[in-house]
Amino acid sequence: MEDTLNNEAFYGLILALSAFFLATFLTPIYTFFAYKYKFWKKQKKEAMTGEKLKVVAKLHADKIARHFPTMAGIIGVVTVLIVTWICNLNREQTWLPLIGFIGGSVVGLIDDLINVFGSGKGAAGLRAPVKFAMITTIGVMLGWWFAVKLGWTSIEVPFVGAWEVGTVGMIVVFAFAVVATSNAVNISDGLDGLAGGLSLMAYGAYGVIALFQGQWMLTGFCLTVVGWLLSYIWFNVPPARFMMGDTGSFALGAGLGVVAMMTNSFFLLPIIGIMFVVEAGSSLLQIFWKKAFHKKLFISAPVHHHLEAQGWGEAKIVMRFWVIAGVFAILGVFLAVQGGVVNEAKQGIEARRDQGIEIQKVDDAEA
Repeated sequence: MEDTLNNEAFYGLILALSAFFLATFLTPIYTFFAYKYKFWKKQKKEAMTGEKLKVVAKLHADKIARHFPTMAGIIGVVTVLIVTWICNLNREQTWLPLIGFIGGSVVGLIDDLINVFGSGKGAAGLRAPVKFAMITTIGVMLGWWFAVKLGWTSIEVPFVGAWEVGTVGMIVVFAFAVVATSNAVNISDGLDGLAGGLSLMAYGAYGVIALFQGQWMLTGFCLTVVGWLLSYIWFNVPPARFMMGDTGSFALGAGLGVVAMMTNSFFLLPIIGIMFVVEAGSSLLQIFWKKAFHKKLFISAPVHHHLEAQGWGEAKIVMRFWVIAGVFAILGVFLAVQGGVVNEAKQGIEARRDQGIEIQKVDDAEA
C-alpha cells in the first residue's frame, strides 16, 4: 500500500511539473497577444444593488490607469486540457472534473469577451442571471452523469456516515456545489494572486484526499491544476502582469465543486474553501444589509475590499488569506481522514468499480 501511494504521488508530481512548465511556456505567448490586442478589462461601475462603486474605483485607480490584460485563465484551461488529455484521461475519475473545468471556463470566456471587446451598456459582460443559468445548466448535466451513470446517490457526512439523498437529490446537491463554488471563486478574484492562491490550497487538499481514497487519476487532475496555479502565481504576484478573468475563476470554481463531489466530501468544501465562503458570504451579507437596513455593513464588499479601505495593503491581505486557507485545507484533510470520509468513500468507489467490472463481464458474455 505504501509503495502504491508513493508511486501515485510521484505520478501526480510529474503531472504538476508538466502543467507548471507548459503554463510557463504558454504565458509569454498569451502575454504577447494580450498586450498587442489590448485585452483590457472594463471595470464595473455599479454594484449589484445599483449604486456606484466609488470605493473600489478609488482603491484600484492605479490598476485602472495602467491597463493590464484579463482572460489569462485561457492558459490554465489549455494547460489542464492538454496534460489531462494526453496523460490522465479516465472515464471514472477525470472526465467529470475536466468537463466541469472546461464548462466553467466557457461561461467565463463568453463574459470576458463581451467585457473586453463589447461596447455600449452591455459591455460589462454577461448579466448575472444569464451566467447563473449557464453555470446551473452545467452543474445539473454533470450531476445527472454523476448520479445516474456513476451511481452516486449518497453523501458522506463526517463522523456520522452516509446520507442517502437519491438520484434527484444528488443532482441538486451536485449542481449547488458547482454553482456556489464557481461564484465564490469568481468573487474572490479581486486582488493580485488572491483567487489563485486560495484555489491552490483547496485543490492541493482535495488532491491529498483523493490520493488516500485510491483515486489516483483524480489526484493527478488536482495536482495538474496546482501546477498551473503555481505558474500563474509566479507571474501574478503584485504588481500582476495579467488577471485570470472569469475564464479562469469560473473554471477553477466549477472544477473544484466537481472534485468535492467526486471525493464524496461535499460537507468539507466550506472548510477546505473557507476563504471562498467568507468572500462570497460577505458580498451576500452586504446585499442583505442594504436591502434590510438601507445602509452598508462593510465599507465595500467582498471583505478584501473592506480591508483595503481600512488601510490594509494588498500583499498583506492576500498572504494572510493564503495562510488561513492553508490552515483550513490541512484541517479539511484531517477531518476527511478522521471523520470516515476517506474510508467510506474509498469503499464506495471500490464497490462501484467492482460492479462496473461485473456489468462489463455480463455484456461481454452476452455479446
